[in-house]
Amino acid sequence: MERIWLEHYPKGVPADITDQAQAYASLAAMFDESCLNHAQDVAYISMGSSMTYAQLDAHSRHFAAWLQSVGIKKGERVALMMPNLLQYPVCLFGTLRAGAVVVNTNPLYTGTELEHQLRDSGAETIVIAENFAHTLEQVLAKTVIKHIVVTSLGEMLGTVKGTITDLVVRHVKKLVPAWNLPNTLRLHQVLARGSRTEFTPPSLGHSDLACLQYTGGTTGVAKGAMLTHGNLVSNVCQAYAWVKPYTTEGGDSIVTALPLYHIFALTANCLTFMKLGARNLLIANPRDIPAFVKSMGRTSFTAITGVNTLFNALLNNPEFRKLDFSHLRMVLGGGAAVQETVAQRWQSLTGTPIAQAYGLTETSPAVTINPFDKKEFTGSIGLPVPSTDIAIRDEGGRDLPLGESGEICVRGPQVMPGYWNQPSETAKVFDADGFLRTGDIGYINEQGYVFILDRKKDMILVSGFNVYPNEVEAVAMQHPDVLEAAAIGVPDEHSGEVVKLFVIRKNKRLTETALIEHCRSMLTGYKAPKYVEFRDTLPRSNVGKILRRELKP
Repeated sequence: MERIWLEHYPKGVPADITDQAQAYASLAAMFDESCLNHAQDVAYISMGSSMTYAQLDAHSRHFAAWLQSVGIKKGERVALMMPNLLQYPVCLFGTLRAGAVVVNTNPLYTGTELEHQLRDSGAETIVIAENFAHTLEQVLAKTVIKHIVVTSLGEMLGTVKGTITDLVVRHVKKLVPAWNLPNTLRLHQVLARGSRTEFTPPSLGHSDLACLQYTGGTTGVAKGAMLTHGNLVSNVCQAYAWVKPYTTEGGDSIVTALPLYHIFALTANCLTFMKLGARNLLIANPRDIPAFVKSMGRTSFTAITGVNTLFNALLNNPEFRKLDFSHLRMVLGGGAAVQETVAQRWQSLTGTPIAQAYGLTETSPAVTINPFDKKEFTGSIGLPVPSTDIAIRDEGGRDLPLGESGEICVRGPQVMPGYWNQPSETAKVFDADGFLRTGDIGYINEQGYVFILDRKKDMILVSGFNVYPNEVEAVAMQHPDVLEAAAIGVPDEHSGEVVKLFVIRKNKRLTETALIEHCRSMLTGYKAPKYVEFRDTLPRSNVGKILRRELKP
């Protein structure tokens, strides 16, 4: 499709970022530049403690030197399993600088999930927060892990604060289950050894692997998307070009509540704002909304990323409504559709709209972003980022015209070369002309804005008619007594499938009948839910996105 969206780009955003990306041989080169230009600026804040770019430079260099000293070579995999702590960027950039491959690992994994990821990636080194060491203990014998580095939540917070934090976490809150792992090292020991070891930067290029980023496993066993230095450098340059007009070099501060081990926060918060020389306010436990809001109250933040459920949870916290939003300029929503009611409430309170974005693990992740100065909420996921092609295709792979719905297909420098050791799975998702089939259904309007209707696999088929769960959920959310909602299709002998709605109520007096009547007043009959089930909780992914597949019978 012709890039009609270029006519509607924000002022100053280029159509192409090839030259900008070619200026950096690797993420390590981009990181070196930021550390040089912003040495004395704060890079990260966690639990009231801060780390400058100069300190991050030194710590990550020491970690890289240690990796080399124990024989980790370019291309070998290093697993990182921890929440948003200062230790994460230290180990992330240290691994990348050593030429090793980062395997981002969800700390909440079960033993089965962890075993699969470690075995599949072939990681021989892992850095793990002690809170999750018991999970590794369960599966260690079935992996090829040789080097285990354990860290505590307080390890990089300073002697006094760190000691108090660890005492509370271990003995008061009892958040560290007993564990026993052989030949472990503490991170401070590793960094001390690395500081006495010479570091030799390896030669890195765009084709070298930077991360194995595992997908959520929606199609079965999780697969490792191979993201190269070129993929991630390109996506950072694409995102940087988009946000630069709204930033002040070295003067921005982003709230990072989404986990950095997830591709959204990794690229949007960690890498892009690293290039900007900005500060990251790390939130280790975003589910603790009161503590999260207190942390936000202690800093002047200019940007925040989130998913719909996170924005909704903040809006329902009385203390959040008292915060100072005068510095806020950029709010980026992704991971799942931002619902109109949530977007409207957010803008009314903060004065800053939520700019929806869209991406996938396989695309590093950014594919489309809305302009940050677009005030009205349209439901669009934005315009394709620079150097990106998008096609809307039917089941036969034929391009569809503007306004017609089909599968969103993407091509660009941010798109992965394939899945780790999965050539057959790779072949399934790529067209002959190099477009990645996303599995998402959407359309493009005459201005080039992309609209997503739903996941192809989540679509509900009622008597041959397509019903998109997002639409049903958005209507349900307009009821004043609904806190959250998720729609799925369940079998029906007459129509094949009907809509079932799972709801968390604000008001326990809300009945199934009343909610169905509300939905029927705003939806065509076949789209309205036939069943409603009230629940206290809904299953979620590691970024808080509601998992419809776990609600299916």
